[in-house]
Amino acid sequence: MRSHGWSLCHGTCGCRAECRHVLVCDTRHLSPDHRLAMAEADRPAWRLILLGVEDPAERARLLNLGCAEALPASTDNFELQARAKRVSDMFGMLPRWRSFGPLTLDLFHRDARHGARWLGLHPREFGVIWRLADSPGERVSRKQLLKDVWRINHDPETNSVEVHVSRLRTKLADAGCEGLVATAPRGGYMLSESSQFLLGSTSGEQDALDAYLRDLGWVKEPSD
Repeated sequence: MRSHGWSLCHGTCGCRAECRHVLVCDTRHLSPDHRLAMAEADRPAWRLILLGVEDPAERARLLNLGCAEALPASTDNFELQARAKRVSDMFGMLPRWRSFGPLTLDLFHRDARHGARWLGLHPREFGVIWRLADSPGERVSRKQLLKDVWRINHDPETNSVEVHVSRLRTKLADAGCEGLVATAPRGGYMLSESSQFLLGSTSGEQDALDAYLRDLGWVKEPSD
């Protein structure tokens, strides 16, 4: 694919493909269960192209799971690069991902990931952190959250915002990100500008996709 202008990315910190690029995997040597585990690890796997899937029923199952493509090993280079370009072009349709320190926010999945772990956010919990990520370190008032996340222009005189923020903080703390959502001095909330979160870290936890990337031998390990 290099002849068509593609290049190889080594990812970030050696743990999964944290970069926002098409991920083409030659899976001829893997079992159907292993391929399924890889797709589930990246679910919904809009960037994942699995080669070497010979059974049409298995290809259909992987596509239904969310894989960008599931193709037989005989797929020629011209077709592969055309399909990869289509997947890559989809990334520019809307800002699917946002990264903040060790967290990756996924708009399609409406959840946050810390390494290989999904936090399991409620839609409004995700809406709150996505809105705060519009301007990290800047105050977002309760009124603004009601307008942008709850889509209401009046105060319902309930503590719904506070309850969802509290639940969000609990899930962040369980993932090792305690203190990420801070209360602003003048009320409202903001994402912390602490270097602990700005620099971030990558979890050592691995899933089936991480293991596949490491086994290839070209993934860069994190430096000490």
